[in-house]
Amino acid sequence: MDYEIFDLGDVTLQSGVTLPNAFLAYKTYGELNEKKDNVIVYPTAFGDHHVQNEWLIGNGMALDPRKYFIIVPNLLGNGLSSSPSNTHAPFDKANFPQVTIYDNVKFQHRLVTEKFGIQKITLVVGWSMGGVQSFQWGASYPDMVERIAPFCGGAKTWPQTYIVLDGMKAALMAAVGHDLSKLNQLISADMRAVGRVYAGWGLSQTFYKEELYREMGYDSLENFVAGVWEDSFMRMDPHNVLAMLWTGQNGDISANSVYNGEFDVALNSIKALAIIMPSITDLFCTADDNEYEAKHIPNAVFNPIESIWGHFAGRGINSVDNKFIDDNLKRLLET
Repeated sequence: MDYEIFDLGDVTLQSGVTLPNAFLAYKTYGELNEKKDNVIVYPTAFGDHHVQNEWLIGNGMALDPRKYFIIVPNLLGNGLSSSPSNTHAPFDKANFPQVTIYDNVKFQHRLVTEKFGIQKITLVVGWSMGGVQSFQWGASYPDMVERIAPFCGGAKTWPQTYIVLDGMKAALMAAVGHDLSKLNQLISADMRAVGRVYAGWGLSQTFYKEELYREMGYDSLENFVAGVWEDSFMRMDPHNVLAMLWTGQNGDISANSVYNGEFDVALNSIKALAIIMPSITDLFCTADDNEYEAKHIPNAVFNPIESIWGHFAGRGINSVDNKFIDDNLKRLLET
């Protein structure tokens, strides 16, 4: 096991449900300095584990473990932190309670403060749902977070994003005839159709038109879809996916008792220096949505990724996009 566990105990979620014996799985990179002021928090995205974040961590990179203490907390529902697949009855499988982005960040704050005694965070950075969490950190703890850098993720789930996630959910629900009483019968093989649905959204039209999948070693579109999208989704537990889809569909940094749904107020409350990096070809976490958000954050810079890799411009696969993100993080950390 290449990660650690932080026991949260019995926690009360935003929904009012108490989740017993909850825990966060996390991994750290680098060393916490004596002043405890070299901290970067880098939450995971939908379906990802901490290892999927490691492409952005390394010597000579912005997230350099020789300089920074980098904490990567795993999203609740991802199979490592408390999830449908590792929680005992009565909260196992389809009975797992609804967990919000706000819940996730609240528990990550406990990890940072209770486990490590940290009071200031240099940067919160993340891709996709990790980016949503970075916005939430800035809104929930404006006096603690000095910088945020979300890429390919919004401060709330805008309608287009919601519909895409809903299509993924519908593909999975179809496996049990949309019968809620049969949800516990779902198996990983039922995720095949979810991967097919997401294949049309994760990358841009131009990516497919130019057959860039051939650069990844696939000799046909069908082999790429089967080898990447089907395979990656069928590795996921379907109940974990349903839990994370709910979290994603209900993301909103203002959906809490602090802001009471006042989205613009929540954006304006973020004091952190921010650089917001959408992909210009992202089909469901759109640059337009991020541009609106950036305009309402006092110290934000809007700097889109000029990429044809769609949402996956932030996935760590394309070296040009990786360099763009890393270079922007270096500039932000120098500010």
